[in-house]
Amino acid sequence: MTEPGPVSQRYAWMIVGLLWPACLINYIDRQVVFSIFPALRRDIGFTTTQLGLIGAVFIWLYSFSSLFLGRVTDLFRRDRLIIASLLMWSAASLGTGMSSSVGAVLFWRGIMGVVEAMYLPAALAVIGVLHPHRTRSRALSLHCTAQMTGIVVGGWGGGWLADHIGWRSTFALLSLAGVAYAPVLFLGLRGLPRPSDKTVVTPVPYRIVRSRCYLALALAFSAFCLMLWMIYAWFPNFLFQRFRLSLAESGLTATMYLQTSTIIGVLGLGALADWAATRLPGARFYIVALGILLSAPFAYLSFRLSSLASVKLASAGFGFFAGGLHANLASAAYDVIHQRDYGIGVGALNMIGGAGILFAGIWSQAIGIPAMMGWAALISAIATAFLVVVTARYFREEHRSAQTANYPVLRRQNSTGSTNL
Repeated sequence: MTEPGPVSQRYAWMIVGLLWPACLINYIDRQVVFSIFPALRRDIGFTTTQLGLIGAVFIWLYSFSSLFLGRVTDLFRRDRLIIASLLMWSAASLGTGMSSSVGAVLFWRGIMGVVEAMYLPAALAVIGVLHPHRTRSRALSLHCTAQMTGIVVGGWGGGWLADHIGWRSTFALLSLAGVAYAPVLFLGLRGLPRPSDKTVVTPVPYRIVRSRCYLALALAFSAFCLMLWMIYAWFPNFLFQRFRLSLAESGLTATMYLQTSTIIGVLGLGALADWAATRLPGARFYIVALGILLSAPFAYLSFRLSSLASVKLASAGFGFFAGGLHANLASAAYDVIHQRDYGIGVGALNMIGGAGILFAGIWSQAIGIPAMMGWAALISAIATAFLVVVTARYFREEHRSAQTANYPVLRRQNSTGSTNL
């Protein structure tokens, strides 16, 4: 089976830089709504339960769409799907800003969940295919920093813009940014290699569940998302109520310390993973496990400590160690699945993680955010221990005789697969 000609490393890194602004806009659009909860309560009449539905509706549809759309990104041209996703979520952002009822806001948040579910599987698959094993974590980590930056800009900038120009104009501005960037993205992605129709092999969805490591990774990620959702969705509102901050101040405090430390963790632990992966089979899985385990107590403390300074420190600790997961989740999965299944592999992780978020939303309403965070930390620790055990056994069996930087299973996969972007 032939493959299209390889691209240069310079072009491969350029694609990461090109996708970075698109991912930034994606996460600003997601996060900004959580910083304007008080404005939605005032202007449209949202109740506390309905505010909770804003995140729930998005993640329900995002999760339920992820598996199907992940497979779509393995079957069709990923560059076109990335651009289509960008344009469609920009339209959904505009619709949110034009909404005048609770139902309309929830409808457009649901639409945004569906169309944004197509971006990450496609974009991460493109990066994963272009970057070899030795640079994969760093490339995906660099792209991941757009997520953290977008959350900060959405959290702080959304609150600031809502205070100064109104939340409706904020959504209109975000929509315009997405539409304006689409032509740039189209021109830059034209250089991606194209396989001929004869070389494209249809992915087999159930193939990914044959990997014990992948399944254990998905379980650990689902547990981690119990904590992550409460931090992302309710931390600004928690700070607003506990410390009586303004919208802008609560949005900034909830995101700046957390996401700045996450960026540091993502870049540092991503580079560490690329170095360690050439020396220790399963290194990326171990770094994911370490990140989850060490971030859990800081997540718990973020909702328990009584002073603003200590809360900031706790959220920064959570962010740094969570960077180990963010940097290596997709890269670890790509170590044990075929490149023809990269899209559905990430899509399935999004779906499973979304299920964790869904349960966190349900349970937190019953027992409260602080108590739920304690349970989430405990569940994450148990899932992490299971991941370590499975990883050690899997790589001991599959890679016992590995003598080179690239594991035999990876060489077998990459030598038989076509580069389908």
